Amino acid sequence: MDNNTSEQQPHIGHGVRIFSTIIFGIVVFLAGIYVGFENRPSVQKVTGLFNKESVVTADTDFSPFWKAWQAANEKFPGADSVSNADRMYGAIKGMLASFNDPYTTFFTPQENKEFESEINGAFSGVGIELGAKDGIITVIAPIKDTPAYKAGILSGDKIVKIDDRITADLSIDDAIDLIRGEDGTPITLTIVREGELSPKVYIMNRGTITIPTVDTETKDGVFIISLYNFSGQSVGQFKTAFNEYLASGNKNLILDLRGNPGGYLDAAVVMGSMFIPEGDIIVKEIGKTDTDITVHKSTGPVLFPKENKLVILVDKGSASASEILAGALSEHGIGQLVGTQTYGKGSVQEVIPITSETSMKVTVAKWYTPQGISISDHGLTPSVVIPYDSESKVDTQLQGALNLFK
Repeated sequence: MDNNTSEQQPHIGHGVRIFSTIIFGIVVFLAGIYVGFENRPSVQKVTGLFNKESVVTADTDFSPFWKAWQAANEKFPGADSVSNADRMYGAIKGMLASFNDPYTTFFTPQENKEFESEINGAFSGVGIELGAKDGIITVIAPIKDTPAYKAGILSGDKIVKIDDRITADLSIDDAIDLIRGEDGTPITLTIVREGELSPKVYIMNRGTITIPTVDTETKDGVFIISLYNFSGQSVGQFKTAFNEYLASGNKNLILDLRGNPGGYLDAAVVMGSMFIPEGDIIVKEIGKTDTDITVHKSTGPVLFPKENKLVILVDKGSASASEILAGALSEHGIGQLVGTQTYGKGSVQEVIPITSETSMKVTVAKWYTPQGISISDHGLTPSVVIPYDSESKVDTQLQGALNLFK
């Protein structure tokens, strides 16, 4: 999706629940911006504003800000061409950057439109979900059948240059802005890949990105459901695929979550509830304090037959809601994790309207597996580790998973 969401998607890239009332305020300058919001379910959730205002007091002296504002206004040759709104947006971006969290950011009116189009599942770019690892812009996963996927971009690739722009000082959103562009226009990505000594250069044309959701196939007597994201429509499509599996009479199932950057938590909970007994924990959420804990449990009923066998395929492109579902299925002993270490994107973002045209995305909590493993800190380690061989004509991970049923 060319962004971080996870998750998702919103995909965006990259948790669903109703929080109790949260009042959040941003005071930057002028009269200030006061925001209260009420959550609605999603890993990257879109929230509504209360008809209330809450003043947030701060003991910080804001006079240096105003002094810098005035000095720039008086000295900078092009100061008159920079609107007060743009200065305000820059100030908010700078304030959020001080949290050192790549997933906490502010969307200007143009960025907000692009983000909303991404949530709706259509945008122009090369089709990669971006995150940050060790401060470096990193590919969480390429989206299937997009320019990046066809060019050979892989999960874990570190993007060091976009066209002629070095990415060392770019935020995720800055990188997204550079990568997106008009359909058909060329772009060059320079990447560093683990295990390879020299950078790789990929030249491709941007395209209109349509995000796939579910594929099914039967191979070597095993039914395979490939799930590419946890978007709004993923639950219905997954249920259709799952019913196709049950109707087939096949006792063996592979749930392929490789390259799935996540999305809505409620989708992961609904899917998990089809496998996990009612009342069992699917994921724990810890917010700003250690006492701010929410436990998401299976709502049942279990539809996966106990005598059937499940393998969950994961890789370093499996993130957020993918890790939640895979971790729960594995820790409850329902399925076996196969593949490579997952990405480790276990934080929850809220999308909060700031004005009618702008919004901000802020990390509000972290996810933990039923056994208390921090997804953000560790990701998930498969019980059967099978590296992906990009040089092989055979999907080595899928073949290894298929062999487990023999």
